Amino acid sequence: MMKFIVDDKIPYIKGALEPYGKVLYLPGSETTAELVRDADAIVTRTRTVCNERLLSGSSVKFIATATIGFDHIDTKYCRKAGILWVNAPGCNSGSVEQYVTSLLFVLANKKGFELKGKTIGVVGVGHVGSKVAKIGRMLGMNVLMNDPPRQRIEGKELFCCFDEIAEKSDIITFHVPLKRKGDDATYHMADSHFFQTLKKKPFVINTCRGEILDSISTKAALKKGLVSGMAIDCWENEPLVDLELLEMVDLATPHIAGYSKDGKAKGTTVSVQAISRFFGLGIDHWQAGPVDLPANTVLNLNGQGLSEEEIISRAVLFTYDIRMDDAPFRKNPELFEQLRGDYPVRREYPVYTLNVRNVPVSTLQKLETMGFRIG
Repeated sequence: MMKFIVDDKIPYIKGALEPYGKVLYLPGSETTAELVRDADAIVTRTRTVCNERLLSGSSVKFIATATIGFDHIDTKYCRKAGILWVNAPGCNSGSVEQYVTSLLFVLANKKGFELKGKTIGVVGVGHVGSKVAKIGRMLGMNVLMNDPPRQRIEGKELFCCFDEIAEKSDIITFHVPLKRKGDDATYHMADSHFFQTLKKKPFVINTCRGEILDSISTKAALKKGLVSGMAIDCWENEPLVDLELLEMVDLATPHIAGYSKDGKAKGTTVSVQAISRFFGLGIDHWQAGPVDLPANTVLNLNGQGLSEEEIISRAVLFTYDIRMDDAPFRKNPELFEQLRGDYPVRREYPVYTLNVRNVPVSTLQKLETMGFRIG
């Protein structure tokens, strides 16, 4: 009989693998070398560190992480040990797009400016960054994109250097993987040098990995006024949070930008299908679900007297308002993991219907492009 070790916080997976072997649903912190010794596969999120200490001497042949990131997997050891692994690239890109868009509207309201005409620098233009760039253009922002790996393949026309981002951006948002060494290293790419080169005192957003920002340099930049503000979802050394930095930033959340139910369901689907293909289980087209719905999925929206930006803002904030995650985290930062584990239902735009009046056709088209249903 096969044995699967499954992180108990992966949604919609219960029962999927049970017809094919023994399944242990465990908190990530309780996944031990002893428990995985006779396991065939591990299905995890970022809580389980899959390294030599966990895997040495085990019968694990396959690891699936239901996440975009995979820095919790020692890929070099897995290659040496003959363990195949997969992640779920892009699974929560729509969720992070929604998070950043909500953040932008809350920021514009708080600071008293329009997004249209502002310059946003997108650092890292993969699954997430490309969607953020698209939203920026839709909102009338000037979009600068920095992505050296893509630039080497696609040419310089679409991209700019990191220095240009620092020089011209009103808002800078990071969407890069964590790479500690070598070409295109991203570890502490926002360091003292970066902050000293900023020309327009931009607002800085980090929703990728905490180690992208050097916390000491970040606090110094905030104190010196080198940036106009900051929003952080991913923290260096999390789940331990720098409480001084927490007090200084405008918006703070406990690494939940990608935590929509849609993103989680996609990550689970990718993981189960990958395991099926590897072990020949015959459930290659399995889908996670049914996915939970929020209490209200219909918004009556009257655009009379509102600008296009205000209309889109009301629609987006109806689906998700970042301030609802900021408040409980600030109150109890020590509950970092609990706030993530017990995260409430958040769904992306396609489950929402907008019953609209007095909304221009051009604005309706943008809302439909974002994924909203128009009633």
